[in-house]
Amino acid sequence: MSHASLVHKRIRTLLFVTFALFGVIVGQLISVQVVRAGTISERAITELLRTSTLLAPRGSISDVNGVELARSVAAITIIVDQTQISDPELTAKITSEPLAMSEAELIDLYTGELKYKIIVKSAKPAMWVKLQNTISDYNSEVMKENDGITRRVFGFFSERAYVREYPTGILASSLIGFINYEGVGAAGIESSLNSELSGVNGQYVYENGSGTVIPGSAKIRTEAKPGTSVRLTVDRDIQWVAQDAISRAVKNSNAKSGTVIVMDPKTGAILAQASAPTFNPAKPIIGDLSVIRNPAVQDVYEPGSTGKVITYAAALEESILLPESVYTVPYAMRVSGTRFSDHERHPTLRLTATGALANSSNTAAIKIGQELGSEKLYKYLTNFGFGKSTGSHLPGESPGLLRPISDWSGTSLPTFSYGQGYSVTALQATSVFATIANDGVRVTPTVVAGRTDASGNYVPEKGQTAKRVISAASAIEIRKMLESVVSENGTAPTAAIPGYRVAGKTGTAMKHNSACNCYSGYTASFIGFAPADKPAYVVNVTIQEPQGMHWGGVLAGPVFSKVMKFALQANHIAPTQTNLRPYLLTEQQLLKSSKAK
Repeated sequence: MSHASLVHKRIRTLLFVTFALFGVIVGQLISVQVVRAGTISERAITELLRTSTLLAPRGSISDVNGVELARSVAAITIIVDQTQISDPELTAKITSEPLAMSEAELIDLYTGELKYKIIVKSAKPAMWVKLQNTISDYNSEVMKENDGITRRVFGFFSERAYVREYPTGILASSLIGFINYEGVGAAGIESSLNSELSGVNGQYVYENGSGTVIPGSAKIRTEAKPGTSVRLTVDRDIQWVAQDAISRAVKNSNAKSGTVIVMDPKTGAILAQASAPTFNPAKPIIGDLSVIRNPAVQDVYEPGSTGKVITYAAALEESILLPESVYTVPYAMRVSGTRFSDHERHPTLRLTATGALANSSNTAAIKIGQELGSEKLYKYLTNFGFGKSTGSHLPGESPGLLRPISDWSGTSLPTFSYGQGYSVTALQATSVFATIANDGVRVTPTVVAGRTDASGNYVPEKGQTAKRVISAASAIEIRKMLESVVSENGTAPTAAIPGYRVAGKTGTAMKHNSACNCYSGYTASFIGFAPADKPAYVVNVTIQEPQGMHWGGVLAGPVFSKVMKFALQANHIAPTQTNLRPYLLTEQQLLKSSKAK
């Protein structure tokens, strides 16, 4: 083959290869620009998209008149993508001031490989705006320099959040509770109704460009469903008076704690439930964590003389006594080898049942209990609600402690007759007096008045369950007998309210100490209702472990009077118009009355 032919052949081969390569390139271009353009575009958009949680606002908690006690306020959660922060030290220096955090703690938060790291949870919107402006101003300045691009700050994002506020501070905090760092109810109503209050979170997507949210790119994928709002039966004003009164009483008596409960006996609605010491639900709990407990339903104690009401009510119902039945009342007596006595030494007395109740005699209660017998006394203790939950559904509610008859010893009947040997909660004890005030019908206590859904529809709570425990006639009789307790001859004249007939019972019980299995300290209490002839409210005042003076009438009586007086007047309950012919207290008074006739 000639040289010229060889050259032509090589040229043709080179042209073939060139055209072939050109065809491949053109084919690839067509594939990229036409065939696969949609796929590549979709992939690019997908890589830009981020999914984030759309938080649901938590429902509010309000008092019976709609005054907010807990509410959620819009806030911002500030987040960083650590992989986009090339210089943690520099970024910390720039952002320290708007975030109000030290450079050292920010360096730790900015360093790592996490694409989602919370920097500030539930920040005020103003903080996020200030941070954005600071970063924007800095980036604008460094872009003017030659190496500005490498020093720009990226990687900050925000998510909608909510801050839980408690506008009334410590008011009803043991009842309302609080939420934890994760936004979940951790105590009180916030905990027990958490699933209703918290709502359901949604989702939204947005396009992420160079470490920032591309404006206008956010789209809601799933709408958030706001939580249900709860309206309580609590009245803010009565709650405030109760809180102030019990706080002062606990402080003045150097007591361990105290509780006040105000209840409507007809509906079971709790108008106030205050305790001391207490806490601010908007602030971290520091020190003794027991303050977050709700003592009204979680703490149990032996009721003492307030428990005698059940013994007397049962004896009336069983026709064992009449209000003016006469009893021989010694200072002390022995039962099953154990000596029992009254709280103050006295000669043997001849008292009516009313007089024995007014003087809070233990020995008289023991005699009445013996007439009743263990079976009947136990029946009434359980029918009045002891040994089981009240049904209020408050978190952590204790059923108290009431041993079955099979576990009773020879001293159980006498001690149970005057209110020791079994344990109750303050709410259980309140329910007993509410039953008597409600003509013998026990209504389940409640703190929830109703609920309002996300659409604004209010649904009242269903009526509480009711059970007759004693007859209306017996309830009326025991109410009249209890009025003697507040008389000048009773143990609680300090509980009287001018213009109103008041009935109630003091309690001064020895407190059982499980650490030593012995009794140490006291529980001082007064539980009563007014007006006695037509009860509108029941108020329970219980003070645990007061130092020095520990009589229920002296410590709890004045608190009862203050709280009850306010509740009556605030709700325009007129002063009592009926006159009471008081039951006589002693046999001597009966004889004089008989001779006078």
